[in-house]
Amino acid sequence: MKAIIAMSGGVDSSVAAYFMKKRGFECIGATMKLYDNEDIGLSSEKTCCSLDDIEDARSVARKLDMPYYVFNFKDEFEEKVIDKFIKTYECGATPNPCIDCNRYLKFEKLMQRMRELDFDYVVTGHYADIEEKDGRFYLKKGVDESKDQSYVLYSLTQEQLKHTIFPLGKCTKSEIREIAEREGYINAKKHESQDICFVPDGDYASFIEQHCGKTYEKGDFVDTNGNVIGTHNGIIRYTIGQRKGLGVAVGHPIYVVKKDLNANTVTLGESEDLMCSSLNAVDFNWIIEKPTEPFNCKAKTRYNMKEVPCTVYPEADGVRVEFDNPVRAVTSGQAVVLYDGDYVLGGGTIIQCGKRFAINS
Repeated sequence: MKAIIAMSGGVDSSVAAYFMKKRGFECIGATMKLYDNEDIGLSSEKTCCSLDDIEDARSVARKLDMPYYVFNFKDEFEEKVIDKFIKTYECGATPNPCIDCNRYLKFEKLMQRMRELDFDYVVTGHYADIEEKDGRFYLKKGVDESKDQSYVLYSLTQEQLKHTIFPLGKCTKSEIREIAEREGYINAKKHESQDICFVPDGDYASFIEQHCGKTYEKGDFVDTNGNVIGTHNGIIRYTIGQRKGLGVAVGHPIYVVKKDLNANTVTLGESEDLMCSSLNAVDFNWIIEKPTEPFNCKAKTRYNMKEVPCTVYPEADGVRVEFDNPVRAVTSGQAVVLYDGDYVLGGGTIIQCGKRFAINS
């Protein structure tokens, strides 16, 4: 059996390659070149896809006596991830580019390359697992709850799950680092980036303005009654639930609770104004067979949150989800992912949420 190992230069994908070699697979390592630093306005900073990452991945591949390649997917990344990231912010929503990168690059373009090379599997260092049962493939959480990445993998199709292996699904992060140190990998203690790879400083608005060559007009901060209480610096600079960096003092914490692109206003409110009782999601991918009746399960609307109980109502292109208890800061553009225990049922893109506390327009 033959496998392409998606190697980012980090410790997880390196140990994934180690596991596959130990299992007797014929392997090649592949790093996806997604952009040049100049493309994202950087000159020499260390980022994902930097020369340092490529050399780290190449070093591990060499230790494993494994051929190594760099695949140029820059055009696809620009179109499918960066352009969508910008358009989503401009539409007032909040994108999740890691989900799009997995969907369109790792498990579409890389799997296409897998077929062209007549290989059998794409292997990544995600903390998740795949189980086959009665001819169907199921996505499961990784056993390391603090590292589980099943949330960003909900878009995997049955065909993709069939040809994907996640060797780290039953491992903890500490075990992975121990293996890397024992094997003498150059990246055994490498720091993990917590930022979006093409915005390493976290300043999304400045990246968008520089990338597009335009600025976004200032407008009014308003309260939930529509009263002007300040001036915002461009609507793309704010996300639902944001508290810091608003520059408006009212004597107690306030939060971004709504954005109106037509009026160019950002509504600020209380914490309870962020509570949502329901949501609608589209572009939904079912990993289980699509249900025809409402059912109970649990859901996540952000990567770093505990699943919460809900009732799901399947619809033509998506779902309506009603929460047992209101959920804070449900945000358009983000993903809702459904779970039954450790199993991912499916997921889609949030387009709107039902407010438990009405906001006056």
